[in-house]
Amino acid sequence: MNGKKFMMRNPVLEAIGNRRSVRAYEKDPVSKEVIESIIEAGNQAPCTYPFQSWRFVVVQDKEFREKLFQTVYPIWKESFDGMRGSSDFSGYHEKAMRLLDKMEEPKDLIYYSAPVILFVIGPETNPVDCGLACENIMIAATSFGLGSCYVGFGSLITGNEEVVEELELAEGERIYGPIVLGYPKDLPEERALRMEKKGPTVKWV
Repeated sequence: MNGKKFMMRNPVLEAIGNRRSVRAYEKDPVSKEVIESIIEAGNQAPCTYPFQSWRFVVVQDKEFREKLFQTVYPIWKESFDGMRGSSDFSGYHEKAMRLLDKMEEPKDLIYYSAPVILFVIGPETNPVDCGLACENIMIAATSFGLGSCYVGFGSLITGNEEVVEELELAEGERIYGPIVLGYPKDLPEERALRMEKKGPTVKWV
């Protein structure tokens, strides 16, 4: 971690500073104990009193993962193809194509073939609470040496009734994330999609 980012150092600040959106994963499984600890970190997030409005669904089953992918892929492809030639997204499109070319089969630029897909589900009316839970999850994952990525496209599964039923997604609920988890695969193509953080804009009064 760059010491200039945090003048005072402790394990929490180091985990925050080391967190990255990882888009390439090893096939090694993540233990149930680690996943449960990460979920508990999410469960400890601040929330509107007296509610803990979130709930969690852990997806590891290969067949269900394939259903998720096949549901989202047409939406992702239409959007991704639309980026080609766009001045706003051309750089991202080119980098993503390089990553896609290097990916092992089956190629997956939605869930990145991560061994765990963690759905954070909560009311549409509580986006702040559920967002805080997601942040806790990603920082906790980093503290365990795992990579994570908040994959917005991965939430676009509501057109598949079978998937909606399995997730027990009720009216008035939405998916925050999902967040993919796994051990990072250190690929230059994966790092190419990372964005360097700028320094904060601060006014002291």
